[in-house]
Parts: sequence; C-alpha cells; structure tokens
Amino acid sequence: MKNGKLKDRERLLKYITKISFWLSLVTVLTIIFDLGFTHRSSTELYLEEFYLLVLLAGTLSIGTRYFLSSEQFPLKVRIFDSIIFLLFLLLAAVLVDRLLQTFRFLEFLNNMGWVYLALFLYFFREFSTLQIHFSSRLLNPAQLFIASFLTLILLGTLLLLLPKATHEGISALDALFTATSAVCVTGLIVVDTGTYFTQFGQIIILILIQLGGIGIMTFASYFSYFFRGKSSYENQIMLKDMTNSEKIGEVFSVLKKIVLVTFIIELVGAVLIFFSVQGGVIKGLGNRLFFSVFHSISGFCNAGFSTLENSLYEPEFRFNYPLQLIIVSLFILGGIGFPILFNLYKYFAYYIKNQFLKLSHPRKSVYTPWVINLNTRIVLVTTSILLVVGSVLFYFFEYNNTLAEHSAFGKLVVSFFGAATPRTAGFNSVDTSALNFSTVMIIFLLMWIGASPGSTGGGIKTSAFALAALNFFSLARGKDRVEVFRREISEFSIRRAFAIIALSLMVIGTAVFLIASFDREKTLLSIAFECFSAYSTVGLSVGITPDLSSAAKLVIIATMFIGRVSMLTILIALLRKVKYLNYKYPQEDILMN
Repeated sequence: MKNGKLKDRERLLKYITKISFWLSLVTVLTIIFDLGFTHRSSTELYLEEFYLLVLLAGTLSIGTRYFLSSEQFPLKVRIFDSIIFLLFLLLAAVLVDRLLQTFRFLEFLNNMGWVYLALFLYFFREFSTLQIHFSSRLLNPAQLFIASFLTLILLGTLLLLLPKATHEGISALDALFTATSAVCVTGLIVVDTGTYFTQFGQIIILILIQLGGIGIMTFASYFSYFFRGKSSYENQIMLKDMTNSEKIGEVFSVLKKIVLVTFIIELVGAVLIFFSVQGGVIKGLGNRLFFSVFHSISGFCNAGFSTLENSLYEPEFRFNYPLQLIIVSLFILGGIGFPILFNLYKYFAYYIKNQFLKLSHPRKSVYTPWVINLNTRIVLVTTSILLVVGSVLFYFFEYNNTLAEHSAFGKLVVSFFGAATPRTAGFNSVDTSALNFSTVMIIFLLMWIGASPGSTGGGIKTSAFALAALNFFSLARGKDRVEVFRREISEFSIRRAFAIIALSLMVIGTAVFLIASFDREKTLLSIAFECFSAYSTVGLSVGITPDLSSAAKLVIIATMFIGRVSMLTILIALLRKVKYLNYKYPQEDILMN
C-alpha cells in the first residue's frame, strides 16, 4: 500500500510539474504579446487578471510539490523557491489592489515590471527542471552547439520584428542581421541601436548578447543542474567539450564558475561605468543605470553594441578616459578566456597561501610546479605582446591624425583602447574611417588574430597565432618539433592551429569575393575590413554596413555566424567521425619549395 501511494504521489507530482511548465511557457508568450504589441485598455485589464491567476497558480504549484515530493530539495533551491513564493504572494496582493482598490502598503511594487520579472523567473525555474537528454546519436556536441546559436538567432529575429521593439518598424533582413550580430557578439549594425530600437528592443538585444556571449548551453545546463542536482553521463560528456573542462566531474563546477565570474565582473563594470558618467550627460537615473548595464555586458561579452550613435566617439564620451579604461578592462577580461582567468585565480590563491605558510609554518609550505599551465603562459605572453606592440604602433601612426585632439595622457589611453578593441571588442573612440592606411593594416592583423580560446571573443585566437609563429621558428632552426617553456607542443595542437588559420582565410576570402561581386561600387579595402570584422566578431566598420545590398548583408550574416561557431566546428558537425585508426601507412616527405 505504501509503495502504491508513493507511486501515485510521484505520478501526481510529474503531472503538476508538466502543467506548471506549460502554464509558465504560455505566460511568457503572453508577456511577449503584451510588451510587443499595442493594446486597448480592456485588453490590458484582462491581461492583468490572467497574470494574477498565474501568480496564484504558480504559488500553489511550488507549494504542492514540496508537500508531495518524497525527496528533500537542496538548500539553494529552497531559498530560491522561498523568494519566488514570497514575491508571487506580494505581487498577487498588488494586482488585487489594482482591481479592488483596497491595499495601499505595497505601493512600491505597483509596477508591471515586477510582475514580468517574477513570471520570467517562474518560467526559468520550470524550464530548468525539465529532464532534457541529448543523445549523441542524434546530435554530436558540435551540432548541438551550432543548433543552439541558430535557435537563439531565430528567436531574436522574431522578437525584434515585434511592433514595439522599434519606433518605426524593421525589415526581416535587418532584424536577422541585428539578431545575428548580437548573438555572435559582433557589433556590426545596419540601424542605430540607440535611436532605432525602443528600450524593449534594446533589452532584447542585451539578452541576446548575454546568451550569445557566454553560450545558451552554458546557462541552460548550469541552471538545470542547479534545480535538479543531477545530469546524465552523456550530457556531461557533451558539456565537457563545450566548457574545455579537463575532467567530466568538473563540468558543472566549471559552469558555475563561468556564470558567477560573468555576473560579478559585469556587475562591478556596471557600477564603475555608472560613476564614470556624469549625470548631466545621460539624463534620468533609470537611463543612466540602463546605459551602465548595457555597456558593461556588451563590453565583457566583446559585443561592441552601444546605445550611442557613434559609440564612444560621441563628443561627450571621447574625452572620458576613465570610462574608456573601464570598458577596455571589461573586454580584455572577457577576451582573455575563462580557462585563463580560472588558472590565474588558482595561481594567486596558491601564492598567497604559500606565502602565509612560509611566515607562520615554514615547514608546511610546499612548492607546486606549473600552477600556471602552458596554455595560460602562451595566451598571456601573446596577449601582452599584441597589446604593447599594437598600442605603440597606433600611437606612432595616429599621433598627428586621430590622436591630435587628445592630451598627452589621452593619447596613451586612446592608443591602448585602439589596440585592444580590434581584438573582437568593436567599440571605437576615434573615427574609424579617418584612420591612416598603415593603422588600418595593423587593425586587420589584430582583428584576424582576435581573442583567446574559451572566451567571449572571436578570431583565429591568440593560441593559434602563437603556435603558428613558434612553428615557423622551429622549422627555421631545423627542429622536428615545437618547444616552448621547456614543453613540447603536441602535433594535434599544431595541426588544429593551421587548420583554423587556413579555414579562416578561406571563409574571409570567399566573403570578400562575393560582396565585391554584389556591391561593385564599394572599395576592396572597405569590403575586406567589413569581412575581417564580421568573421572575427569585432564589429568595427568604416561605415559601409547600412549601405550594403541585401545579398551582401546575407554574406555578412553568414560570415558572422561562421566566425562565432568556427568553420572547423561546422566541418566536425557535418563530417562523420572516423571510429577506427588502428593502422598506419608508410610516411613520405612532400616537396614544398
């Protein structure tokens, strides 16, 4: 009898969970309808009544599941559900107050924004508890990665087409272009973000940037694990490749670190930006807060989107050097890669702990070699060289040109900003179209190299460029292997680096050829600049993006997408993996020159 009752309770629990999820999904679609379209006052009243019913139903659903479940929910889930439970009850009271005009003590919650937030959290909670299993027979990790980006781009396009997302409407192609640019954290735009889109449209773009920059699978997988506390072994294997985890058991630990580091850095960045911008420049506390959050997320995700018409080249911002230093710090942190940040944190924690032990208990201090791994060393050295050399060259070539209007300190800041932003950030503090030809050539190289692996940026990555350079020197010195920091680079890494480099040039070359065929009036330099920027998800432009033909825009869309997911990932997704390699042919040398 007890087993039968338990089964009945579990069956009822599953039904309630499913019904609650579908109710939350319908509610989210209703909110999109509410925010995206203009309604009559009677319709708005019906919508408020519907939201009230959902809040009450959600409260009942969450409470019932705690009563029926035979397993104890983790503490973090109980805390989250308690907050949701309390928020639902308060907001239900506020909506009742609107309808019956009886309550007055909850006036501070009398804003539909709180209702939308609570209902989105409700959907987020219900969606995260779903048991979704990805079979490797249907989708391999590369295919799943590509599918997640395509799905997000499609949803973003549909949302940007909503009437209230823009002031005067937008074509399907321009909506697709903007959504792709946001999801692929590129920053190329065909319409001005600040003036063409409403705040609702800008929020959509901001969400697309956040999900695209960190990866929709990262968010979905982590919060699914957060609420369910478990995941299938097959899912963990797939996530291991996406998160660059060394061990399967570390997958969700890495996901947690990625999400926490992202939110902490973006929060600190938003606070610093808020205080670096004068109140008179951006009027209204709400607008100033939104500006800070938007540019912090866009900066860390290396998206390059700005609500300013000319990015940081606007007269009120081009001389705001503290703001430029804050934003450049954000996109350097975002572009250096999460594995590097975690490894540096591990090193500093080890160093501080060891120094403390040397002072208090000298015998307990232990030297651990190679806390900073080879990947971190290569990325840090390459990044430092590119930033220093790029800054010096920018300063030298632009001293009497775009830097002429700046002070001595300003020239240094703008030069540093100008050397860092081509590495997939996309913000500009100078007029890009006025740059000298020599500077443009330097920017071409910096755009092509891009950010570091495991980051929010694009390009061929600093590690691939470094391995190629090391291979050149190794061949020149007559070595049969590549060595650096007393370590030998694996042959697989060298092959992968040259494959990435070759495929990038192939994609960029094809894009340049197609756009030159479609838009013959455009100069080859401007087309090449646009294609390099699109492939490396940079977002810098010499101003031709809005004037491109429809066919050329489609080429740029495809180039942005390929650059974000990488051509090698697409090939892995399309080609069948060889299962057996238990043979070896005789080797022969091929003539090269």
